[in-house]
Amino acid sequence: MFRSQGLRLHGGLVQVSFSIAALALAARPAACLAQDRAGNPTYAPANTLGIAGAYSWDSSHILIGLAERRQLVNIGVSYSRRLTWNRFVNWQYDGELLPVALESDPLTLSVNQQTSPTSGTYVDGGEAPMVTCAPFVNNYSYPGNGTTYSGTDVFTCSGRQWTMGEAISPAGMKWNFLPLRKTQPFLDGHGGYMYSTRPIPVDGAGSFNFTFDFGAGVEFYRAQARSIRVEYRYHHISNKDTALANPGIDNGLLQVTYCFRLGRR
Repeated sequence: MFRSQGLRLHGGLVQVSFSIAALALAARPAACLAQDRAGNPTYAPANTLGIAGAYSWDSSHILIGLAERRQLVNIGVSYSRRLTWNRFVNWQYDGELLPVALESDPLTLSVNQQTSPTSGTYVDGGEAPMVTCAPFVNNYSYPGNGTTYSGTDVFTCSGRQWTMGEAISPAGMKWNFLPLRKTQPFLDGHGGYMYSTRPIPVDGAGSFNFTFDFGAGVEFYRAQARSIRVEYRYHHISNKDTALANPGIDNGLLQVTYCFRLGRR
């Protein structure tokens, strides 16, 4: 009923995800010395492990998702492996595992104002999530047992439910610029999937969803072996029309990752 457009990218991401991961792990990185030829320290570790936390306080129709007012909380780890680098850019494989992936949907509040055969107002809250929270008004009138029932139903959002899930993004790349400096701007992108304990973002959608994201940020090196990444991502979730409903979720995600080097290089 609700369809996100242009989601063919998901299938390709999933098909190549494990291939990219395998190639990245097997690739022999270019030599990276503790100092460059001029004797300056470099900040491009061969292998990096990160502990990540991310939060999004809202969702909207940024690109292709339709579901509104969805929140996300992600907690997990990341792994980066240097593929090749020079003094201008450090190109890395970057994968993420998120054992905690929480998604929150606004619940529906319905108010029925009946005018016939009697007048009255009936309120029902905590119903299934709506796609959007714009008020929806339904005027009704129908006969039943010799009586005409008429009135107005108004549907809005009130309350919230959280759904537990887990996610993995095995297909990912990251580009750090100016790797000889302690402060490095970077770009990254990932593709993977998310599994939740119930359908999201509406009841007719699926519990298994595909994900992709891309973003930009800054990595601050405290030393050659430790850094902190701060970034902002566009993050999308949808089931690629594998369920009855597929409104999709677009979030702006703020993520902070504490990273430390694995090994001596």
